[in-house]
Amino acid sequence: MSFGEMSITLDDVSCLLHLPIRGVFWSPRDVTEEVTVELVVDYLEVSQGEAQSHCWIHEYFPTVGKRWENWKPADNYGLPRAMRWSYRQGVLKVDDLRPILDELTLADVIWRPFEDHRAWRQFDELCLYRRCLKWGDTVVSYLPDICLHQFGYKQYVLSLPLDCMMATDIDVDWIGYHQSIIVVIRPTTLATTPSDVEDGYLEWYYCVSHPRLVPPHRDNPREVPVLVYDARPSDPNWARVSTLIHRYLRQVNAEEEDPQFADLFEALHISRSH
Repeated sequence: MSFGEMSITLDDVSCLLHLPIRGVFWSPRDVTEEVTVELVVDYLEVSQGEAQSHCWIHEYFPTVGKRWENWKPADNYGLPRAMRWSYRQGVLKVDDLRPILDELTLADVIWRPFEDHRAWRQFDELCLYRRCLKWGDTVVSYLPDICLHQFGYKQYVLSLPLDCMMATDIDVDWIGYHQSIIVVIRPTTLATTPSDVEDGYLEWYYCVSHPRLVPPHRDNPREVPVLVYDARPSDPNWARVSTLIHRYLRQVNAEEEDPQFADLFEALHISRSH
C-alpha cells in the first residue's frame, strides 16, 4: 500500500485457522487416489462421489482463484504484481480491486486484527522468526520484518532478502528461532501509532517496492505521500475513533456532500486533526 506493507504471517495461520505453528516441518508422502478420496471424505465431509470429482474444490471453496490464469508476461511486463492474479469467482475483478486498494488510508487499515482474540489464541513469538520455511521439497522465505506494523513494532528499512536457494540448515534455524527473532526486533521499538516508522523508511519503500497497484503514468515520477503521515491522528485513542468513523462511512457508501452525514464527516476531520 502507499504507506506500508502487509503480509500473511504465521500469526494469521494460528489465529484464523487455529493450526499449530510449532513442531518439525512436515513432508508429504505419496498416497493413492483411494486414500486421497478417503481423506477428503473424512476431513472435508463430502460424499465419495463428490470427492472423486475434479471440480469439488470450486464447489466447496468458491473463493479459490486460479493463479496465473490469463497471465501473459509479454503483455504485462513491468506492471505491478497484483496483475499476476485473475479472480474469477468473485463479483469484482482484480482490475476493479486495485484502485480500491490504492485509495486505502491509514485509518482504513486494521494492522493488528487479532487483539480481541488473544484470550483464545495467544501471540507466539515464533511468528517473528525470519528464515526459510519448507513443506516437503518446497522452500519459501518468511520475512516478518516487512510488516512489523502487524506485530506492533515500528517499521524500519529492511536488510537484504533471503536466498532460499542457499538455505541448507532450515531445520536447525527453525529450532534456534530465537536468534532470528533477536535480529528482527533489535533495530526497532514498539510503535506508538499504527503508522510509526523510522526516519527514511517511506522514501526507501517508494524506491524499492510497488506502493500503488495502479501503475502511474511513465512520465510522472512517484511522489512520497508525506501528507498521508502528517494527516494521521497522533494520539492512539483519536486514531481509533478516526478508524471507526471512516470504516462506517465506507460501509454505507457515504458522500461528504450528503447533508445526512455532515456531522460524521466533521467528526472524522476533527479526529484526524488530533
